[in-house]
Amino acid sequence: MIETHLLVLVHGMWGNPEHLAELARIARETHGAETPDDWGGERVASEVLETVKNLEAEGRGVTRFSVTGYSLGGLIARYCVGVLHSKGFFEKIEPINFNTIATPHCGLPKYPSLLSTLSMTIGSKLLSRTGEQFYCLDKWSPKGRPLLVVMADPERVFYQALAKFKHIRVYANAVNDITVPYVTAAIETSDPFADAETNGVYVNFKEKYDCVIDTYTVPDVPPPKPPKPTILTTKWFKSLRPSNPSNLVLYSLLPLLIPTLVPPLLLYSVHASHVSQKRVKALELEVRTSGQQKLQHILAELDREMEEAVVDLIDNPEPSWKSRCGSEGVVRKAHPIITSTHERIALWLNALPIKKELGFFPSMINSHAVIICRDVKRFEANKLGEGVVRHWADSFIL
Repeated sequence: MIETHLLVLVHGMWGNPEHLAELARIARETHGAETPDDWGGERVASEVLETVKNLEAEGRGVTRFSVTGYSLGGLIARYCVGVLHSKGFFEKIEPINFNTIATPHCGLPKYPSLLSTLSMTIGSKLLSRTGEQFYCLDKWSPKGRPLLVVMADPERVFYQALAKFKHIRVYANAVNDITVPYVTAAIETSDPFADAETNGVYVNFKEKYDCVIDTYTVPDVPPPKPPKPTILTTKWFKSLRPSNPSNLVLYSLLPLLIPTLVPPLLLYSVHASHVSQKRVKALELEVRTSGQQKLQHILAELDREMEEAVVDLIDNPEPSWKSRCGSEGVVRKAHPIITSTHERIALWLNALPIKKELGFFPSMINSHAVIICRDVKRFEANKLGEGVVRHWADSFIL
C-alpha cells in the first residue's frame, strides 16, 4: 500500500475554493502534483474520514495528516481536528503540519473609534450566531463560555488535538488587515506596528521571500518628528489635508446613512437570526439522532451567511499607492482594545510551540486577500503575497 500524506485546505470568507487556488498551485509545484486536496469549510471532519477510507480502497493508506485554514477556515480547521481526535483519528494517522493564515484566533478586536463600535454592535447582531462568535459574545458552552475560549482551553479536546501536531505555524499580516488584524491573527496582546509611521519600527525581510518579515525592531526612543513646514509653503498646504479624507466624508454622511440603513439592517438581522436558529435546531436534532458531531457544519453554514452579507470588494481594493514592501505609506491606525478574554486565549495558545510569520504589505488598503494571493486573476495586486505562499509551501514538512 502506498503511504499518503493528506493535506486539507479550508477556505474562509465567501466559501470559495478558488480563494486557495494559489496555495494549491504552489504546493503542487513544491511537493508534487498529488499532495493537496482542496476542501470547503462545509465539508471537513466527516469528509476527511470518508476520503481516508476511499484512499485505502485505492491502495493509498493515509499515514500523515496536515491542514491549513485561511481566515475563518482556520477556526473551522481547529474545530475539525478536535472532532477527528475525539474519534481516535490520530491513533493511526500522524498529525504533521497545522497552519492558519489570517485567522481570528482571539476573535475580532474592537478599536477606540466610532466605526469600530458600529461594526461590533451591528455585526454581532446582523451576522447572527457567527457575529457573536467573532466578537466572543456568544455563550457556547453550558457554563456560558464563548466558543473561541472553549477551543483555546488546554483541558478541551480542540486544544489537545492541536498540540499533537509536530509543526504549528500561523501567518498574519503585520499591517493593513482590516478584516483580521495583527493581534488576533498572530495571537498577540499588543501591536508594535500600530504606530509604524511614527515609532521608527525597522523591518528586515527574509532573503528568499518577498514581503515576509524576518526580524523587526522597535527602538526604545522613537525618532524625532520632522520639523513643521513653513507657513504658506507647498508642504504646509499638504499638511492641512486630512490623513484619510474618506473618513470625513463618511462622518458627514452619518446623519443620512443611519436612518436610511439601520432599519433595513435590523430587519435583515431579525430575519437572518430567525432562519439561522431554525437551521441550527434542525442540525442539532440531527446530531442527537445520528450520534455524529457536526457542529463544524453549523459553523460553516453560519459562515456563509456572514460572507454573503458583505461586499467582496472590501477585501480586494486596488492599492492606494505604488510601493514594494517598504515602510512607505503604512496606514496609521489606533491600538486595539485588548480584553481579558483575548488575553486568556492568547496565553493558552502561546503555550504551544507556535511559529509566527508576518506578511508586510503597506501599499494595500486591506491586506487580508493579499496574504494568500486571493483571486489574482481579478486583482493582480494580490500577487504581492506570493512570497508568503511560497514560504508556507517550503515550510511544509512531508
